[in-house]
Order: sequence, then structure tokens, then C-alpha cells
Amino acid sequence: MVRLHKRLLQQKWQNCNYLMSSSSGEQSISSWARILLAHGPSFLASLALFFLMAMTFADVVLRSVFNDPIESATELTRLLMAIIVFSSLPIVSWNGKHIVIDLLDHYFSKAMSRVRNIFVDGICGIILIWPSYRVWELAERAKSYGDTTEYLEIPQFYVAYFIAIATMITSGTLIVRSAFWIFSPSKLEEQTLHA
Repeated sequence: MVRLHKRLLQQKWQNCNYLMSSSSGEQSISSWARILLAHGPSFLASLALFFLMAMTFADVVLRSVFNDPIESATELTRLLMAIIVFSSLPIVSWNGKHIVIDLLDHYFSKAMSRVRNIFVDGICGIILIWPSYRVWELAERAKSYGDTTEYLEIPQFYVAYFIAIATMITSGTLIVRSAFWIFSPSKLEEQTLHA
């Protein structure tokens, strides 16, 4: 297992080095765009998580030592948690890393597992269109009302738009994943084996 993980990390590193060392400008731009699309959401979630960790540490120290907590810590925690969850959601969905209960998996043949995966990914992708649309409407309403957070007065529609867009991307990701199960299941099975 450790060898497999090490080999996968080496392959990813070689791919990144290959993409970054391309000589033509157009290929370089598309390589950087590909890297940004592949790793940008993870980087954003990582930054938000680090900031959340540092803020929580500072809040605990300030509360315990000086009896003066960070007043806006609660609203920042809410905003940062939304950024962490919804920036990670498309990647988790594409990689099939959601928490699953596999009590009945051994009853499914390989072909039936594919059919199940086609329906589960497709239906989940289609269902996610509605919440993304509703959150977009809520963002529009928050923007028109001028809703802001309590202490820092950050406009709430920014995060709501982010959630709506990330949910729509996740919806598209699941629909594409369902299509992959139909037309190229070997790629997803390979991805599952390497995970």
C-alpha cells in the first residue's frame, strides 16, 4: 500500500513537472489552467482550513489568557467552513470519496455495480441542480437586501454565490462521472483501485 501511494505521488509529481516544463507558450498556459483547475479548489480549502486553525488557536489563547476572545470568530468560522466544504465538494465527488456504507456491495456483480454507479451519480448530479438554483436565488435576495455579517459586515451574497457555483460544478461533475461509468468505466475503476 505504501509503495502504491509512493508510486502515485511520483507519477503526479512527474506530470506536474512535465506540464510546467512545456516549451510553447500556449501549451504552458493550458498546462497552468489544468493545474489550477485540478488543484485550485484544494488549495483554497487548505488556505481556509489553515486560517480557521490559526484563528481558533488565537481565539482560545485570547479567551484563556486575556479573557478577551475574538468577537467575530463565530461568523468567520461559518464562512470558512462553507469555503472548505464547498470548494472540496467537486473534487470529492469526482474521486468518489464520499462516505459510503457498503453493506450490500458484495451482493452486486461487477456489471450491476456499474449500473448502480451510473444511476447514483446521475441522479445525485441531477438532484443537485435544484439546491444550486435555490442558493443562487438566496444570494440574489441577500444582495438586494444588503445582508451582511454581524460584526465584520461582510456581504453574505459572496459566500452564497460561491456555494451556488460550487454546487453547480459538483452537479456537473457527478453527471460527467455518470457518463464515464457508461462510456469509459475502466478509467473510473482504475481510479477506484488506486485510491
